[in-house]
Amino acid sequence: MPPTISATDRPLEKLSADALVVGIGKGPDGLLPTPGAEAVDRLLGGRLLPALADLGARGAEDEVTRVAALGQGPFPVVAAVGLGTPRTGGGYADEAVRRAAGAASRALSGRGSVVTLLAAVGGTPDEPRLHAVGEGSLLGAYEFTAYKSDSAGRPVPPREFTVVVPDAGAAKGPLERVRVVAHAVTLVRDLVNTPPNDLFPAELAARGAAAGKRAGLDVEVLDEQALVAGGYGGVLAVGGGSARGPRLLRLTYRGKRARKKVALVGKGITFDSGGLSIKPAANMHHMTSDMAGAAAVIATVCLVAELGLPVEVTATVPIAENLPSGTAYRPADVVTFRNGKKAEITNTDAEGRVILADALARAAEDSPDAILETSTLTGAQLVALGSRTAGVMGSDDMRDAVVAASARCGEAMWAMPMPAELRRGLDSPVADFVNANADRMGGMLVGAHFLAEFVPDGLPWAHIDIAGPSYNTGAPWGYTPKGGTGVPVRTLLATIEDLIAAR
Repeated sequence: MPPTISATDRPLEKLSADALVVGIGKGPDGLLPTPGAEAVDRLLGGRLLPALADLGARGAEDEVTRVAALGQGPFPVVAAVGLGTPRTGGGYADEAVRRAAGAASRALSGRGSVVTLLAAVGGTPDEPRLHAVGEGSLLGAYEFTAYKSDSAGRPVPPREFTVVVPDAGAAKGPLERVRVVAHAVTLVRDLVNTPPNDLFPAELAARGAAAGKRAGLDVEVLDEQALVAGGYGGVLAVGGGSARGPRLLRLTYRGKRARKKVALVGKGITFDSGGLSIKPAANMHHMTSDMAGAAAVIATVCLVAELGLPVEVTATVPIAENLPSGTAYRPADVVTFRNGKKAEITNTDAEGRVILADALARAAEDSPDAILETSTLTGAQLVALGSRTAGVMGSDDMRDAVVAASARCGEAMWAMPMPAELRRGLDSPVADFVNANADRMGGMLVGAHFLAEFVPDGLPWAHIDIAGPSYNTGAPWGYTPKGGTGVPVRTLLATIEDLIAAR
C-alpha cells in the first residue's frame, strides 16, 4: 500500500507519531532554526538545538540528524533535516523544502508514522509549499522491492505522514493533489525499475493499457500486423531484431469542457543493446531505463484524467526492443515512416528517434494545439547538462513554457537551441535524411532536428531529453531514489495546466 498523507492543526503537544521532522538552515555562524524547530526546542525544554550543535549538525542540504527525545515529548525521535543556505532576502525555495522532506523520509526507514513541521518553513504554508512538503515526503518514501526474495525484517519507509498546518481544512485539497501526483510518479518509477525480461514491448503496452482503463481512458494497442497496415516503418524497423515484437499504444482522455488538445509522445525502448551498432558492455544494464519517456507520458495522461482537467490529451507511445539478430535493421537501410518521409540508417543505436518519428507523425494527425515529447534520446544530453538537468528543445514558445513549468516543479531543465547549421549534418545522399550525424558535436541538438522533421510547421512543440534525469545511477538524494526517478511527470502536468490557463 502507498503511504498516506494528511494535515492537522492540533497543538504539537497533543500529537503522537514514531518520529517528528523539523527543518534547520545553514548560516555563516551555525544552525538557523526554523519556526518548527524552535517550537520543538521549547517542547523539549530547550534541549533540541544544543543537542543538534553537539552532534555536528550543519543544516546542509540532504543532511539528517536524529535526536532521541528521551521521554521529553510525544515523539521518540526528532529528525532535523537540512535546508541549506537561505535565499537572498530570507526563506527557502520550495524545492529545498521538497528535497529536505524526501531526505527525512529516506532517513526514517523503520518509523511507521511521521509528523512533519516543514510546512512551517517560511510562514503560512501556501499551496506550492504544501505540494513541496507532501511530494518530498511521499516520493522520498518510495522503494522498489518486487524482486527482493526476502524482505522480512527489513526496515520499511514511513507509511503515514501528517503535516502540521494552521488550517487543516484548507490543506486537504492540496494534499489530495499531492497523493495523486505521487501515485503517478510511483507508476513511472515502478515501470522503469522493472527488468526488461519482464517488461518487453507487449507487456509495457499491456500495463499502460491497464493503467489507462483504470483511469477511464480510451485505449488502443497496435500489434505488428496493425503497425504494418498503418505504415509505422520506424517502429517495425527497430523492433525487427527482437523475437518480442513491437507495439504502439494510444491513450486518450477527453475532459469535460476541454479548451485545448495536447499530444504527448514518449520513447518506449524496453531495452537498448544498440542493435547491430552494439553498445559497449559497460553500463549497458542501465538501458533498462530506455522506456522512461513512455512511462512518463502513460502516467501523465492517467494523472490528467484523475484530476479531471478540462483538456483533451492523447499519449502516443511507440514501444520496441532494440536487439541485434539476423532480422535486425542495418546501417545503410532506408526506413519509410508513417508520413512518407525516408531516413537512411547510419547508426542503429540512434533508434529512439526512429520510433519517435512514427509516433510524432501519428500524433500530429490529431491536429493538437501542442506536442510534448519526452525521451531518453541522447548520451549527449549527459555530456552537455549532466545527470540531473534535462535539455529542452523545440519551438521557442513551447520550449520556454516547459522550462518555466519545470522551475516551479523542481525538475531541473534547461532551454537549448537548435542552430540551423546543425541540420545540414542530417543530409543524406540517398534519402531525405540520415538518422545520425557522424560528427558527434551537438548530438542532443541534432537529435531534436531529426524529430522536428515530423512536426508540422507552426505547431508548438517541445522535446525533453531526459537521458540522465530519468534514471539515477548513483546514490539517492533528496526525494530521488536510486533507479527510476519519475521525471518529467510533474513538469508535463504543470505545462498542460499552463496551456489550459492560457486558453
